[in-house]
Amino acid sequence: MYVWFDSMRPASGIAVSAIYIFITMKNYRVLLFYKYVNVVNPALFADNHLKWCVQNDIKGRVFVAKEGINGTVSGAIENIEKYKTSLTNYPEFKDIVFKEDDERQHAFSAIHVRLKDEIVNSGLKTISQGNGGKRLSPAQLFEFYKTGEDFIIVDVRNSYESKIGKFKDAVTPQMQNFRQWPSAVETLKEFKDKKIVTYCTGGIRCEKASAYLIEQGFKDVYQFEGGIVSFTKKYPDTYWFGGVFVFDERRIIEPNTNPALKYISNCYFCGTPAAYYINCHNLDCDKIIVSCHKCKIDNNYCCSDECRNASNKRNKYYG
Repeated sequence: MYVWFDSMRPASGIAVSAIYIFITMKNYRVLLFYKYVNVVNPALFADNHLKWCVQNDIKGRVFVAKEGINGTVSGAIENIEKYKTSLTNYPEFKDIVFKEDDERQHAFSAIHVRLKDEIVNSGLKTISQGNGGKRLSPAQLFEFYKTGEDFIIVDVRNSYESKIGKFKDAVTPQMQNFRQWPSAVETLKEFKDKKIVTYCTGGIRCEKASAYLIEQGFKDVYQFEGGIVSFTKKYPDTYWFGGVFVFDERRIIEPNTNPALKYISNCYFCGTPAAYYINCHNLDCDKIIVSCHKCKIDNNYCCSDECRNASNKRNKYYG
């Protein structure tokens, strides 16, 4: 909460102080989490989990499958603490790791708990999770950079994510979705004998990605534990450049304060440095574009005059 005073002197000559109070307390929290583990009855768990979330005003998206759980949820801090306790009371999720961000409001407008074949769409159903790469902590990656370690860092996210933010010197295969990872690996064969570090937003994709690399004959593979969000909270303004795409209604997190590290992309409309994404609000277009906050409003969240005049448009505006 910020409070400041503004002194005014009316015609009477008596000074009057007005107090302005702006509430900026972050009373909500966003959780990002996943775990690969055998879930005995995922359908029953999903049904019970949805009911619990509705009763406790938890919103977000949770995917449940026989192979585990993957979720991003938001709620008032006291409800999020109850959520963590409820989830970790299940034996299979007792040691699940939560990545947390405090916010001023919900990051979602509804709760969805989905039963899935995979907790992240990859098509790599035959991959053994036990074959994943060695785990590398944020502190260890920081030391890799600081000491000049000889390694290749590979972004396993989609290209629209890496366009607005990436680690220093990262290799960014051009993928539209994670199902294209096997094709992307074909472009990485020159690094088979190198030390490889895979990274993604929270760790879930690089866990499978690193296992696939090992099964394809890569010799020295690491998976970055905790993902980008863990690194940028601990080491902002260091080796991460730009914004971080997140899969909730915040859309983008901007972890850096150093202007030289804050942006690596430019507004589609005016060309100024920017890291915010919008989907064109013409649903028949739905193009993902980088936009500064001024231009997204000036252009009615659309990418062109044709789309601005289209009839089949979204009604809701975010950001």
